[in-house]
Amino acid sequence: MNSQVKLHLDYMESELSAGPWFLGERFSAADIMMSFPLEAARIRGGLDATRPSLFGFVERVHARPAYRRALEKGGPYRFAE
Repeated sequence: MNSQVKLHLDYMESELSAGPWFLGERFSAADIMMSFPLEAARIRGGLDATRPSLFGFVERVHARPAYRRALEKGGPYRFAE
């Protein structure tokens, strides 16, 4: 894995250890913005269960009703499971 990718994933992992979302307890636009690069990291490598806060974050985003409705309306895309 690229050392810069590792550095950034490690930083994000530490930030999410304080709460379920990037700004703590509340879901925000920051979480929407971060969801795509983290989904890409999950597919392309580097993000797996060894980073439980980030891995859990992606799972929580996928579990949100609005996320599911968006996929139903727009159809699946490459990074969605």
